[in-house]
Order: sequence, then structure tokens, then C-alpha cells
Amino acid sequence: MVGSGGTELLREARRRIDAALTVAPAAEAAESWHGMIGACPALRALRRQAEKFAKASAPVLIRGESGTGKEVLARILHDISPRAKQPFVSENCAAIPHSLLESVLFGHKMGSFTGAVRDHDGHFVAADKGTLFLDEIGDMPLPMQAKLLRVLQEGEVRPVGGTKIRKVDVRILAATNQDLEQMVSAGRFREDLYYRLNVLRLDLPPLRDRGDDVLLLARTFLAAAASAAQRELTLSAEAAEALQRARWPGNVRQLYNEMQRVSVLASGPVVEIADLSSEIRGR
Repeated sequence: MVGSGGTELLREARRRIDAALTVAPAAEAAESWHGMIGACPALRALRRQAEKFAKASAPVLIRGESGTGKEVLARILHDISPRAKQPFVSENCAAIPHSLLESVLFGHKMGSFTGAVRDHDGHFVAADKGTLFLDEIGDMPLPMQAKLLRVLQEGEVRPVGGTKIRKVDVRILAATNQDLEQMVSAGRFREDLYYRLNVLRLDLPPLRDRGDDVLLLARTFLAAAASAAQRELTLSAEAAEALQRARWPGNVRQLYNEMQRVSVLASGPVVEIADLSSEIRGR
């Protein structure tokens, strides 16, 4: 059991967008690292760190604003790790009702609660010998944080309604767009769990701090979207300048969506500044 049908549809939509963000045409291959596009100094430094972290088994905490590509980075860490041939399981802690999160992660026995019509192994068992990615870890309720900490310490899970304990070997990758240190100070995140997760840390830069990567990504996304629409599109100088100036609160995901939009709405082969969204034009 993983929640309602609506939750599953939302999660699948996010997976598809994240997958699209990693598609780099051959022309951009020199600027692509396992599908993550960019060449700014901050991203290059992050790649060097990630290459080292991938070889370890310790937890990794990935920090970054929404839309910066945290799940993309988590998937890359798994794919270049010694666990690459084992399962990669992903869950967004903010997308699952608190009442279901324990069952989703640790499993349940048939009849343990209303709706539990069969046994369910849970994500930790599904990810055994592989990697479990917990997105938006800051949204996990405190009681679940205590249970997660125990699993990380003991390497074993017990399903809801069950009595048997099962050993698991799972590497944890966690991500957040929140300030966990501030949450610890406010009593909203367990200090012991924070230090358990923050063994290795990767900080994804926001798009507004990535310089020329904005246009590199924009042209990559525009080419892919135009090809899908059977069009050939380029950016005018004015449109390119507007994209470079924009603040991009939604980061790479927002830029991807903007290029999808203009690939449909642009009236000619050149994307003009008038074709961009008003918030991007700054007017």
C-alpha cells in the first residue's frame, strides 16, 4: 500500500518531469554528467564530491531548493555506486499521509489496520541491498523520525502489526529544501537523526546562481521540446537575456516548463521576449 490513487499520479508526474530534466542531447554531452546538465563551478565541484560519496555506504543529505534536481542527483549517486544493480526506491515524505508513512516505509501485516487486505513489505525491504531515497525528509513527523533513527541504528525493520524483525541492508539518501539545523533548534527535527543523516552532504545551487547554465539548459530543453512538436526553434538575443535575468524561484523545473510552453506558443521559428511568461519577462 502506498497511499491514494491521486498520490500515485502526482508522484508519477514528478518522476516524469525529473526524468525529462536529465535528458541531454549529444550536442550537450560535454556539459552533461550522467545526464545532469551544467558547467558552472558550483556544479562541477558538486560532481567531484558526488563521485567520492557514491563509493561510500554512509547516508548522504542532499540540500537544495525545490526544482534544483535533488532526486536526479540521488538517482545518479545510486547509478554510479557499488549498489547500482540493486533496487533504487524513492519516496516523498511530504506526499504521504502521516498515518500511512510507517506502513509505506516499514511494511504491514494483513489485518493490522482497516484496508490492510494483504501483507506489504514496505520500502526498506524493497530496497534491501540497494538505495532508499527519502525526499523532503524535513516533513517527516517526529514520531516517525524516532522510528527511522532506530532502523538506521539497528539495520532492521518490523512491519506494522508484525512481531518478526527483518534485517535490511539499505543505503539512505535524504533530501530537503528546509533548514534542518533551524528545525532542530525549534524542536521540529530530531538532533540525533539529523547527525545520523548528515554524514555526507551535497548542496545543489539554485538556478539563479548558475550563470551561463541557464542558457545551456534553456537551449537543451527548447531543442527537445521543439523536436517533439516537430518544430525548429531558437532563442532571440532579447529572450536569452530575459531568461538570464530571471530569478527562477522554481529552478530547473520551472525553466523546463517554460521551454515546454514556448515550444507550443511561439508564433515563429525564433522565440521572442513576448513569447515568454510575464514573470520571466519581468513585466
